[in-house]
Amino acid sequence: MKNYAIRTIVAVGIGAALFFVCGRFIAIPCPIPNVTINIQYGVLAFMAAAFGPIAGLLIGLIGHTLIDFSWGWGVWWSWVLASAIFGFVMGCTKKLYKLNDGEFGTTQIVRFNVSQLIAHIISWGIVAPALDIIIYAEPASKVFVQGIVAGAGNIVTTAIVGTILCIAYAAARPKKGSLKEEQ
Repeated sequence: MKNYAIRTIVAVGIGAALFFVCGRFIAIPCPIPNVTINIQYGVLAFMAAAFGPIAGLLIGLIGHTLIDFSWGWGVWWSWVLASAIFGFVMGCTKKLYKLNDGEFGTTQIVRFNVSQLIAHIISWGIVAPALDIIIYAEPASKVFVQGIVAGAGNIVTTAIVGTILCIAYAAARPKKGSLKEEQ
C-alpha cells in the first residue's frame, strides 16, 4: 500500500507539471472567445489510465489551477473542476485498458477512446457549462457553445496524443507473464 501511495504522489507531481506545461505553452487558438484547443488532456487521459482515478483527479485539478494562476486572471473553478472530473472518470475506467500489463491493442484503443469521449462530454458538455451558469451567472448560450467547442477539440487531441502515449507506455512495459524464472 505504501508503494502505491508513493507511486500515485509521484504520478500526480509529474502529471500536473506536464498538464501545466502543455496547457500553458501549447494552447492552439480557437475562434470562440476564451477557448483554446489543448493537448494536455491527452496527457491527463494517459496518466489517469496508468495511475487511476485519484491521480487523474488531482492532476486535472492541480494542473488546471496552475494554468489559470499563470495567466493572471484568477482561477476559473468551473473549468478546473471539469478537468478534475475528466481525470477522475478516465481513471475509473483504467481496468478496461490493461495498460500496466503491457497490452494496448485495438480493443484497448477503442475502449480508451470511447471512455475519453464520454468523459469529455460529461466534463465539457455538462459540468463546465452548468458550473459557469451556477457560479458565475454566465449566459447558457455562451457557455454551452464554449463547452462543446472545447470538448470537441479535446476529444480529437486526446484521441491522438493520449492514444500515442498509451501505445508507447504499454510497449515499454513487460507483457504479463513474459518473465520466466531461470533454472
